[in-house]
Amino acid sequence: MTTENTQSFIVGGWSEFKCVDKPSLAVFDEAISGYAGVHYTPVAVSQQLVAGMNYRFFCNSKVVYPDSLNGAAIVSVYKPLEGKAYVTSIMPIHL
Repeated sequence: MTTENTQSFIVGGWSEFKCVDKPSLAVFDEAISGYAGVHYTPVAVSQQLVAGMNYRFFCNSKVVYPDSLNGAAIVSVYKPLEGKAYVTSIMPIHL
């Protein structure tokens, strides 16, 4: 994370949701690797600057079996200042 990226954040405050960019997608991919059973495709992301960075990814979801229904979920990820990003929660959205 560079200084230019952090200047638009208020510490502890969440940003508005925006389209997923390459750096955010890299964090998502790092955190979600190893999860099986449901495929998550991030569509939008909101970020919170803390001692590291919290992410909330709005995702399309699909259980991995033939003819399963599409769904939606919020996948929360924490990326510490040093170390690997990891999933902190997955909340299905029931429409």
